[in-house]
Amino acid sequence: MAYRRTARVQARLSASRERILSAALALLAEHGYAGCSVAAVAERAGIATGSVYRHFPAKATLVAEVFRTVSQREADALIRAAEQEHGAPARIAAMIETFAGRALRAPRQAYALLAEPVDPAVDAERLIFRRLNHTTFAQVIADGVADGELPPQDVEVSAAALVGAIGEALVGPLAAGSAGPDTIPALIAFAQRAVGAGHDT
Repeated sequence: MAYRRTARVQARLSASRERILSAALALLAEHGYAGCSVAAVAERAGIATGSVYRHFPAKATLVAEVFRTVSQREADALIRAAEQEHGAPARIAAMIETFAGRALRAPRQAYALLAEPVDPAVDAERLIFRRLNHTTFAQVIADGVADGELPPQDVEVSAAALVGAIGEALVGPLAAGSAGPDTIPALIAFAQRAVGAGHDT
């Protein structure tokens, strides 16, 4: 007869896995990808290193899941920001304020998400993160074009360009751990100009 885990054993394993992920999330926020060694995660979680490997066979596997969790949380925040405003220019401004504001409040985590050298498995999650943000920007731009607020344009290209430009503009401040007071307003102004907000349509 094949071994079947009891509900108690399964609950204990699930709790251990969640403790590992929670520890890795905290380390990512504090020290970035470089600080998420398996040994450091095990120490933060208060468990043996072998217990981490029981759930995640390698650091890349663990951090890929952490990236997936953080990326979805940030992407959801971007969607909420877009939904709380009316009109493409205001929605774009709210999205950038949210994205950049959250990034600058957690610079190590944001730098890891955007630019820190990582393993290929983790980099794949980074690409998904960019695609999630691209989709939200594309929808807002498309709505703006449909409503006559923005001029006709290639929505996919515009969205990709905004995601790339915003991320690139933030890399330096995130690496330094701080940004000037004009960083977010300048990003908003750039993004609105880039998609034609305020121009005759």
